[in-house]
Amino acid sequence: MSRTRTFSSTVRLAGVAAIALITGALLIAVTDASGSTPAPPIPSGSGTPNTSPFPPSTPTNLQATTVTTTSVTLTWTASTRGCCAVSGYDITYQQDFNDIVWVTNLGTVTTATITANIRPGQQYRFWVSAHDDLGHRSGSSNQVVLVTPVATSGDTVPPGAPTGLAANPTNGPSTTLTWSPSTDDVAVTGYNVYRFDGVFISTLLATVPGTTYQAAVVSPRDQFYVRARDAAGNVSIASNSVTVTGGSRPPSSPAASPSSPAPPALSCRASFTFTSVWANGFVAEVAVTNTGTTPIVDWVITFTFAGDQHISQSWNGSFSQTGANVTLSAASWNRIIPPGGSVTVGMYGTRTGSTPTPPTAILVNGVPCSS
Repeated sequence: MSRTRTFSSTVRLAGVAAIALITGALLIAVTDASGSTPAPPIPSGSGTPNTSPFPPSTPTNLQATTVTTTSVTLTWTASTRGCCAVSGYDITYQQDFNDIVWVTNLGTVTTATITANIRPGQQYRFWVSAHDDLGHRSGSSNQVVLVTPVATSGDTVPPGAPTGLAANPTNGPSTTLTWSPSTDDVAVTGYNVYRFDGVFISTLLATVPGTTYQAAVVSPRDQFYVRARDAAGNVSIASNSVTVTGGSRPPSSPAASPSSPAPPALSCRASFTFTSVWANGFVAEVAVTNTGTTPIVDWVITFTFAGDQHISQSWNGSFSQTGANVTLSAASWNRIIPPGGSVTVGMYGTRTGSTPTPPTAILVNGVPCSS
């Protein structure tokens, strides 16, 4: 009897070495799809197959069909081949308000049950991408955000997420948080109020019966969010988060004098690589490393192409392009680059003209990075 094993890898965004984990808990049926799709065309005058690096299409319609305290079952619509046959899928997932990302490698399936690192009462987001026999990767699917129940029987339905979280004031040693109430299939019994450090530590400040809470601001940049809870202990998906600055200075005190030390300046190192180039297209990636002493939050990468390149698709970040000017913006799961950490954004597009050269300058949040 054959046995299917699934390899999961744990990756810390801060650049710490990956830890490989082997689990046999996933229920995965792997089928060989080779031969189900015609081979790529052979160009006129050539005796070899066309192996231009067109990646598979992006998987679509990712959904969570079953969610328990310790498992999540996902389904999606299969990718179509690019230059080469689709050989498998990677499910990437992250516990929200944390900087650890897990990746589960699969065969040519369109459903999987994830059990590794799934815990009760936690919020996760999932996305899936495809790869082919030569290692070309598709873009990422839509993201699924969910919260696992706490109860294993009885009421297992989490409340709805609170909305409209606001902080007043947004600068000072304390702030008053307010939000709109949630609903539940039984009853909402209270709200958990959290402080998030912006990297991976969330602190439960209080559980309150109403929709307001006065919170102390303990760092120069505190983030707050709220979850509803029901009688069974199930918690909702988190509300929007709000940021309050200036926790070390009372509202009545004067602004810092010119002689006060300025916060550390953003410092970064960046590289741009065309990983593959063909007659009318390219695949490239830009990598940014935080060489400073403070996190880079909500990064935005900007650069100008030296030639006639136009991005069609990106992964690990969203893109916009006006003429030769390109802007890459953080995804929700990699928006913070901790000191010593890095982020890589890939892109696929079209081009004309001579062999392209990398941009001469790459900026992050308006600050030029060293090369």
